[in-house]
Amino acid sequence: MNSQADSLVDAGEQNSPQTEWADDVLIILPVRNLVLYPGIVHPVTIGRPQSLAAAQEAARSGRPVGLLLQKDSEKDEPGPDELFHMGTVSHILRYVTAPDGRHHVVCQGEARFRVVDFIPGHPFLLARVDRIEDPADRSPELEARLILLKQKATEALALMPQAPNELINAVQGMESAGALADLVAGYLDLKPEHKQSLLEQTDLKRRVDEVLEHLTHRVEVMRLTRDISERTKEQIDSRQREALLREQMRTIQNELGEGQEREDELRDLREAIEAAGMPEGVLGTVTKDLRRLERMGEGAAEYSLLRTYLDWMVELPWSRASEEHLDLAEASTILDTDHYDLDKVKRRILEYLAVRKLNPQGKSPILCFVGPPGVGKTSLGQSIARAMGRPFERVSLGGVHDEAEIRGHRRTYIGALPGVIIQALRKAGTRNPVVMLDEIDKMGSGIQGDPSAALLEVLDPEQNATFRDNYLGVPFDLSRVMFIATANVLDQIPAPLRDRMEVIELPGYTQEDKLEIARRYLLDRQRRAAGLTKAQCEITQAAIAAVIGGYTREAGCRNLERELGNLCRHAAFQVAIGEAETLRIDESDLPAILGPVRFEPEVASRTCVPGVATGLAWTPVGGEILFVEASRAPGSGRLILTGQLGDVMKESAQAALSLLKARSQALGIDPVAFEAQDIHVHVPSGAIPKDGPSAGVALFTALASLFRDRTVRSDVAMTGEITLRGLVLPVGGIKEKVLAAHRAGIAKVLLPARNRRDFSEIPEAVRRKMNFAWIETVDEALAETMTKDA
Repeated sequence: MNSQADSLVDAGEQNSPQTEWADDVLIILPVRNLVLYPGIVHPVTIGRPQSLAAAQEAARSGRPVGLLLQKDSEKDEPGPDELFHMGTVSHILRYVTAPDGRHHVVCQGEARFRVVDFIPGHPFLLARVDRIEDPADRSPELEARLILLKQKATEALALMPQAPNELINAVQGMESAGALADLVAGYLDLKPEHKQSLLEQTDLKRRVDEVLEHLTHRVEVMRLTRDISERTKEQIDSRQREALLREQMRTIQNELGEGQEREDELRDLREAIEAAGMPEGVLGTVTKDLRRLERMGEGAAEYSLLRTYLDWMVELPWSRASEEHLDLAEASTILDTDHYDLDKVKRRILEYLAVRKLNPQGKSPILCFVGPPGVGKTSLGQSIARAMGRPFERVSLGGVHDEAEIRGHRRTYIGALPGVIIQALRKAGTRNPVVMLDEIDKMGSGIQGDPSAALLEVLDPEQNATFRDNYLGVPFDLSRVMFIATANVLDQIPAPLRDRMEVIELPGYTQEDKLEIARRYLLDRQRRAAGLTKAQCEITQAAIAAVIGGYTREAGCRNLERELGNLCRHAAFQVAIGEAETLRIDESDLPAILGPVRFEPEVASRTCVPGVATGLAWTPVGGEILFVEASRAPGSGRLILTGQLGDVMKESAQAALSLLKARSQALGIDPVAFEAQDIHVHVPSGAIPKDGPSAGVALFTALASLFRDRTVRSDVAMTGEITLRGLVLPVGGIKEKVLAAHRAGIAKVLLPARNRRDFSEIPEAVRRKMNFAWIETVDEALAETMTKDA
């Protein structure tokens, strides 16, 4: 036998000496799901070591093999008791080793045999057998059966679309009823058990009758299939055509023993579509796609995509809406329970809910909460949902830069999904949830489109009733959804999108507010997170105030909650190791637990020399104080600016210097000093970008302090834009800046006179503790800030 992968070995070309066995001894080759009849040629794949040894010995010795069907096809090494004892003596025509290493033999059946007994002691099965030959029966009854069998076989071949001519000629030329019965049985689509039963039938007449019965059934099925196909072509009415196609498919599937499970699945899907409450136009589209799915085979590439799409359509809340209960007194209680202070914000929310109660079908504005991190924007949305009795879903838009994330992917793409809005509605399970669009100011744009432009349709009450997601391909009504957006910076939201929302600002909290929030909410939450009770861990009010003033400097409360969490975990550790059953943490204990104080008042030390002024700035995370430092040295009159200043702030510094030069004589400054000296203006914290016009007053005051050699009061901070005429213009972020000054211990704040309209936004507790000077010109600013001569 040739050892190459594609070698072919003819059994008649063997030259090795044959093993001396009796003629009634056969090498047995067990097979799965295969019954070979005499006269039939069929390939057999060999994979088991025992079968491989048997086939190689038969090919080497030129002996026939006996093919026996396994009773259990799952057995890997069947024994004698696990094989049928009636099989077929087969001659190996060819032995083939394929390139992939598999072994195949081409066998031709010769005669039936029955196993007498198995012979042990060999690496493969060996059995003593009795050959069974068909009797030479030429009776009229058998002749009649032969003629009928030929007719039925010819009719079956005629119904086959691509029947080979050689097979038709072979059937017509058969003169033996037994040989024809074996030929027909070999090509019939029968289960292995039925084929084995025909093989074991030694009564020739009964065997022919059984083959005729199976063949007649097959001919009837094929004729029915052909009739259904012919009638289908003649149908005009689409409903009747659909029914006939289903009947044809059901008939074929029933004959193959499959299809019931898929039919049940499609029926359940059809019922779910009918119960989903879709609008009429959407229902028509989905029904059409369901018909496509029913005609499509499960192996089709589009089947899983279409099935996933229909599942999405069924699970969307087309008609399911949660029942609202708008009790304004209860809503007010919920807002007061969940949030401290924020009276203006709460009042606006209650007004919103009141309008919803009086006009449920009205088109309410989209609320947008704007403020630094940690001031409670997201929790306000949760409170609104709880007050209205609606589900709450949060959609994070930070970093989204693909329009398809909002409007959905088209179904032509692999892995396509609806947009985040439709996904949120599916998760909520109702068509009227409260959906929070978080971090709406942090969306980007790229080659995939602008997601903020896609949000225009979502947030427009005049358009979102027919919002069309690319994945769904049909309109979905978003008018019942209550959208709430959050942002840190209003300027980063595109103007058309900002125009569709009502902005509610949450600027930040005072130290007194933070103390109350910590006592009412944060401390209990961190105790529960650490597994402590109130009796096990007590943090004094003085300790909380010290944490607020010395370890956090923020507009919100997130860092405050983290520090309280550190204190609670310290107490939990002490309790867990048995050091103490209860722990009381006071202000004096903080350095040992949290480390040295991180923020100390530094205004007095920073402004103790001429040329330093305290300014106020607005940042996305709240207000901050900044120190403007100016120095001079012999030079040529250059202006040097450092501290990573933006273009607008550089222009403010240049304008302040020009204004100071113009007023040098009035301020008692020698004009020659500007030409003989270089002026260096620096704003510390150079790693942080700084920009904006509101530092103009502070820049002018610092330069005037430098050239007049007079210090600026350490307890005064200022903000405002200046002009070359010396006027002070209004600026934004007054509340945030004043709160920052309050946190830094500033006693007096200079504000532009035209910002008096913003005075009411400043918390009353802060207004009582601080002094305010409303300035219109830089001269007034110098009068309020300059101290005695240095």
